Amino acid sequence: MGKVVAAIVMVFWAGCVWAQAVTIAALGDSLTQGYGLPVEDGFVPQLEGWLTAAGHDVRVINAGVSGDTTAGGLSRAAWTLTPDVDAMIVALGGNDLLRGIDPEVSRANLGGILQAADAANVPVLLIGMQAPGNYGPEYKAAFDGMYPELAAEFGTLYLDSFFAGLGSVGTDPADVRQYMQADGVHPNATGVARIVEGVGPLAVELIAVAK
Repeated sequence: MGKVVAAIVMVFWAGCVWAQAVTIAALGDSLTQGYGLPVEDGFVPQLEGWLTAAGHDVRVINAGVSGDTTAGGLSRAAWTLTPDVDAMIVALGGNDLLRGIDPEVSRANLGGILQAADAANVPVLLIGMQAPGNYGPEYKAAFDGMYPELAAEFGTLYLDSFFAGLGSVGTDPADVRQYMQADGVHPNATGVARIVEGVGPLAVELIAVAK
């Protein structure tokens, strides 16, 4: 009888441990999806590995689609926020920039994503992006500013740039190039590792909020 009771306790304990796992959906574009990299070197697997190594029971779902805009993210938000999703990382906007989409449109789309997360009671880490100067000062101010403003409006966690982890890299283009793929847009595996180091601490905060 003692062995039976012990077995039941072990099964119950294992079930409790599993129940404490946090599932994070990473909603984004090619940067999230891991464009040009072996699956294990992409942002999502590396982030999950970083968080696991830090002692967190977590599963990160890859909800990144190459070429996706904020509109595409909004269209996928509802079915990404399944009942098993406890938290969400939102990293979108780069393809809006490439297409020159009006920042007000991008802002409305991001707001819709955050509203969907709020309705599902899912905490969010919003990751921002900065427009290049060639779009003009008004465009840049509107685009750059929408991320912190939306984060404040919806009470989300906020990181100013997906590439924040590369912030300590020197200003010499060669210093940055070593962390990028040949296209100069997408990070290589080493670059992703540095990016994850920048995102990781806020992902830990996201896990704490989600529990």
